[in-house]
Amino acid sequence: MKRVIVGMSGGVDSSVAALLLKQKGYDVIGIYLKYYNINNKCPWREDSIDAMLVSQSLKIPFYIIDITKNYKKLIINYIYKEYKKGLTPNPDILCNSKIKFKIFLEKSIFFKSDLIATGHYVRKEKIKKNGKIYYKIISGIDDNKDQSYFLCNLNQDQIKNSIFPLGNLNKKKVREIANKYNLINAKKKDSQGICFIGKIKFLNFLKKKLVEKKGDIIEINKNNHIYKYDKYKFSSKKELLFFLSKKIKYKKEYGKIIGKHIGVHYFTKGQRKGLKIGGYKYPLFIIEKDIINNILYVGMGKNHPGLYTKVICIKKKNIHWMNENFIKKKIEVECRIRYRQNFQKATLFIKKNYLYVEFEIPQLAVNAGQFIVWYINNEIIGSGLIE
Repeated sequence: MKRVIVGMSGGVDSSVAALLLKQKGYDVIGIYLKYYNINNKCPWREDSIDAMLVSQSLKIPFYIIDITKNYKKLIINYIYKEYKKGLTPNPDILCNSKIKFKIFLEKSIFFKSDLIATGHYVRKEKIKKNGKIYYKIISGIDDNKDQSYFLCNLNQDQIKNSIFPLGNLNKKKVREIANKYNLINAKKKDSQGICFIGKIKFLNFLKKKLVEKKGDIIEINKNNHIYKYDKYKFSSKKELLFFLSKKIKYKKEYGKIIGKHIGVHYFTKGQRKGLKIGGYKYPLFIIEKDIINNILYVGMGKNHPGLYTKVICIKKKNIHWMNENFIKKKIEVECRIRYRQNFQKATLFIKKNYLYVEFEIPQLAVNAGQFIVWYINNEIIGSGLIE
């Protein structure tokens, strides 16, 4: 009988994952990862009690592991550091690869378990090619709950030793199973926000470490000359991709000052709330941030050209290949730059020290610090950190 560690969050998904594994004959151990920060009023007590009660009802051992020190070092400090640099990080992706799956694998040795499991809505497959075995992460069948995006940075060893019992189920079915077996959290709402922190007022969170610094808000007209590309001629596709991937260097003289902000690190590209400027026919959106000069550049309306990106350049050091069998000079893929985004058609152009992602349709509000994940037939083949 194989032994499996199940990461139990106190929610219905991980509880049903443990239940299904128990029914299949696995020797199941439940583990709750506790992050405690009194200032954020983290709901770990309530969630851990729910996880414990479910474990008791399933008659499986249950343990709580305190990850506060590592989580603060690897995730909390990372969030503040990235926002201070003007970036928009995705801590959930880092949390999975550096915290959850790393700790579960370490504990699997201690508990002499064969596998680790989570309640993620993803599927896993094993393939053999050129004499090597590879493990694939594939989107869950429930499009509304597919969480493959968050697992884009896992390595082959982490995938190899993991199982995902919910990958072939939808959320409705998971709740039906929880109700059928009288799990106490069958109707519990899904958690929201950052992993282990939950839903927070992000501005207040950032203000704990990042001080306010007033600066100018400058409006850029959509007809500005900087958006006129037709005057340029390109001798090659590579030259065109390079040009389109370069960020526009906005200058004060390109627009007009229309207000003040409290610090560029509190804002992200594409944001419309928090500017506190009225009197415009259409909403104002942030189109770029100048972290050095503490300037926010904004444009009116969701169709403003400054909001859209056609090509992204990813440096080699920021690329993570999950399945290297697909690597070639040109690859047709589908991409996501955020969780739950519909697949976006794109082409990867692989170079020696970087790659270009050219989208079929320009993408709205692409922020440095985000991850872009590329898929083929619902399988993650790789991902990249946007700079």
